[in-house]
Amino acid sequence: MNTTIYDVAREAGVSMATVSRVVNGNPNVKPATRKKVLEAIERLGYRPNAVARGLASKKTTTVGVIIPDISSIFFAELARGIEDIATMYKYNIILCNSDQNQEKEIHLINTLLEKQVDGIVFMGGHITEEHVEQFKRSPVPVVLAATLDANSEIASVNIDYRQAVYDAISNLIEKGHTRIGMLSGTLDDPVNGYQKFLGYREAIEGAGVSFDEELVVIGDYTYDSGIEAMNSFLELENRPSVIFASTDEMALGVIHGAQDQGLTIPDDIEVLGFDNTRLATMVRPTLSTVVQPMYDIGAVSMRLLTKLMNKEEVTDHVVVLPHRIEFRQSTKS
Repeated sequence: MNTTIYDVAREAGVSMATVSRVVNGNPNVKPATRKKVLEAIERLGYRPNAVARGLASKKTTTVGVIIPDISSIFFAELARGIEDIATMYKYNIILCNSDQNQEKEIHLINTLLEKQVDGIVFMGGHITEEHVEQFKRSPVPVVLAATLDANSEIASVNIDYRQAVYDAISNLIEKGHTRIGMLSGTLDDPVNGYQKFLGYREAIEGAGVSFDEELVVIGDYTYDSGIEAMNSFLELENRPSVIFASTDEMALGVIHGAQDQGLTIPDDIEVLGFDNTRLATMVRPTLSTVVQPMYDIGAVSMRLLTKLMNKEEVTDHVVVLPHRIEFRQSTKS
């Protein structure tokens, strides 16, 4: 049978209240008594009941984290940033995989709330009205990480995706490119789809270059969709001189798709990605990419959540971190 606080109290010859004070780090315990209780805990192998402590304090020091794909390098780096800051502030993490499925996302939110988490960090794709209503009704704070809600009602941490792509495409235009292909995520996705597409189109039209729909291919964020997109671009009578992919993983598919057709990167065609995951330096040639600071987004999201959970002052619940472009071997200098 599990050892209880009553067993420890009896072993140490003290009250259960005294054991509770020792376990919870209360300084109002005599050193000799503290030593006696700790020795009893050690002898009996007592482990405090976290659920019971949570009910008493109305806090479980546990945070729920919902991410679309645990296996993704992108989300793994975000999750690492969250976990490091959670550890620093002595919170535990419950990590959930949603597969970017709305029904599953809503289910996970409710499941985490039933488990009495103190807060939730949410990463997903399209934030619907149902999501927003769930977040508003939540009894605990929610922070969106690398995820946008249209009206900025929910606390969030992102970069300016539209501006980041605008800057990247404008740079390519300044280098003389007029046929710029884009491998986009679905336009229903506000981050990897719609916002990045807007940045692309605004940069193209702002430079006086005609927007050409055949230069935009919709992918599904996978390596294979990058290969398929490259094949589509190569079938064009007037193919692009450079391809911008909305994610690094798709960009790798673009590079390998071109190489499979006997083309050389960047001499025959240039490639620019987005995210700056570790994949960018693993491929050859190394990938030029827009840097989205994934670890920092995760870390800042968790820190923002700790402030909200502890009712600290928050001057701005919508945080926008800086971006930059890292040029490597897949583009010409």
